Amino acid sequence: MKADGPELRDIHLPADPSWWPPAPGWWLLLGIVLGLVAVAVVLLRRRQRRRRWQARILAELDAIAAHQKSEPDAVRLAAEVSQLLRRASRLLDAAAPAVHGEAWLRFLDKPLDGTDFSAGVGRVLLEGPYRRNLDTDADALLELARRWLERVTAERKEHV
Repeated sequence: MKADGPELRDIHLPADPSWWPPAPGWWLLLGIVLGLVAVAVVLLRRRQRRRRWQARILAELDAIAAHQKSEPDAVRLAAEVSQLLRRASRLLDAAAPAVHGEAWLRFLDKPLDGTDFSAGVGRVLLEGPYRRNLDTDADALLELARRWLERVTAERKEHV
């Protein structure tokens, strides 16, 4: 010991905190961000799939219309439109393609809130595909089918 007192040492500061492992709050934030990213990916994929389906079904209707313009055949038109609407009707109800007769036409009328199928140009879908000759307004039938398909896909967007 020295005569003038004990020798004092400098204060030692603790080491700087390490960046790894992060504090629990950062782990929680990471989990929330990853969860939001996963939800966004799922929603975007659904939206993309729905848009592809809608484009594909409307392109099929356009192909039917183009074929009708190049080779007019009302019986074939009625059969193809009927088949397309039956396939698309599964969006509303899985059992819809099994509905026949007047019930099928009423089912088609429901989304349009009218009677275009059961009492209008759409009535040709009931017996038209089974006749040899058919006299119908092809443009009106195609327009009615387009309105129905657009309405059904719009309703489906609201439900998904």
